[in-house]
Amino acid sequence: MLVKNRVLLALVILLILAGAGLPFLSHAPNRLISGQGIAFLSLLHGPAGLVLLPVIALIALSFVSPQPWIYAAIVLMAELLLFGLVWLAGFTAFQLSGSEESLVRTSLSGAFWLMAGLTFLIAVDSLSRAMSSPLWRMLASVQVLAPVIILLFIGQLDQLSLMKEYANRQDVFADAFWQHLGILLATVIPTVLLGIPLGMLCFRSYRLKTAIFSVLNIIQTVPSIALFGLLIAPLAGLAAAWPWLAELGVSGIGLAPAIIALVLYALLPLVRSVVAGLESIPDSVMESARGMGMTGSQLFVRVQIPLALPLILSGIRIVAVQTVGLAVVAALIGAGGLGAIVFQGLLSSALDLVLLGVIPVIVMAIVVDSLFKFMVSFLDVTRR
Repeated sequence: MLVKNRVLLALVILLILAGAGLPFLSHAPNRLISGQGIAFLSLLHGPAGLVLLPVIALIALSFVSPQPWIYAAIVLMAELLLFGLVWLAGFTAFQLSGSEESLVRTSLSGAFWLMAGLTFLIAVDSLSRAMSSPLWRMLASVQVLAPVIILLFIGQLDQLSLMKEYANRQDVFADAFWQHLGILLATVIPTVLLGIPLGMLCFRSYRLKTAIFSVLNIIQTVPSIALFGLLIAPLAGLAAAWPWLAELGVSGIGLAPAIIALVLYALLPLVRSVVAGLESIPDSVMESARGMGMTGSQLFVRVQIPLALPLILSGIRIVAVQTVGLAVVAALIGAGGLGAIVFQGLLSSALDLVLLGVIPVIVMAIVVDSLFKFMVSFLDVTRR
């Protein structure tokens, strides 16, 4: 029998290899000691063996000719498999847990992360083949995660080490999350206010374009940690010379150098997108607008900006996603955010504490990326 969906079969084979070759969970007496690996196959006894049924179904579906109902069946099986994997991890953690005061830790290990990731890829691949609308794809992708979210809220995962770390630092986590979001907004807004005018200048003057891009390219080559460090002395000097700056929060460490460095990093992709968007407008469109008697300002507002907006939004999307990641490093100079949790976990060799900071960063980046992609797709649809 010929394989009809090679991508699906390849992902399922990788999923099986991950489950067979890597530990699914790790069990340790406390958070500082390396745990003992627990194999996925060793957990498949009794009702837990039902987790394999979606895997068998996915293998069978890879030999069926692709049709809309087949893609729907693949997404359903992937959703059931993801639910089963998460349930199995939570159920095992409950079985291995001690009393409420116990320091025992059951952590998600390599096989779980690979199997869960591959399962989600299976669902996303089928959704991308079956749906053309970015909005519906995004909503369907969230729906795939719905059973996992339900398990999380009903407390089925409370005995996992990751959730114990969250319970111990719930207030700290909430503060770090909002700080991270604040860093994102405080970076994107000034970048847009500076980057769009700079892009317009680059579009109108080749000489300025060469000079501006040279400076921005040099900034982009400086490592992020080095740039944060270079800003410490000048900002500390300014705060000492003008105390009113220190009252506003400007100092050698903290939020000010982080925001300045992140804005400097973000300018290059946005300025490039603005220039590319303005250059993509056909000369015939510009000539037609001038023939209608439009002034320079009318031409800019009614023609150039609307036509260049999808590329400009794509640039802002790149800036926002880049900032979400780089803001983690900014915690090294006291900017706060989720990076503070990540580095605290690294210093204490607590992997689950690191994941407590990393996972929200990944989710935030995906959400920001999806929202901007939806806006760009919506603009493309309305222009047709």
